[in-house]
Amino acid sequence: MKRSSLLIVALGALQGAAGVALAAAAAHISSAADLDTASRFLMIHAAAALGLAALLAAEPPLARWLAGVSFALVAGVALFSADLAFRTFAGVRLFPYAAPIGGSLTIASWLALGLWALAALRGR
Repeated sequence: MKRSSLLIVALGALQGAAGVALAAAAAHISSAADLDTASRFLMIHAAAALGLAALLAAEPPLARWLAGVSFALVAGVALFSADLAFRTFAGVRLFPYAAPIGGSLTIASWLALGLWALAALRGR
């Protein structure tokens, strides 16, 4: 398996673990809606990261683009979720606009993944 695929798997696994931990914390902290949201984002996108790593391991067309999209997706979700968790645990934001930047990066990554698929399809 390629190094980039293994790194995406490792990051996805960390996001999955963080998602479960935040879900547990949300169950024990009253009014922890932000943790619940962060938990769901992390767990859903951890599964997506594992799927992208498997796809990348198959050395598809435009593999560098796909690797970039994969890392951007992981980074966007991590930034978004970290800001929500920081708000709950520390009472402050990670930094100004961290959640919107992370969310926008996540959305852009999903759109870039769609463009990658269309470009790869066209190249066939």
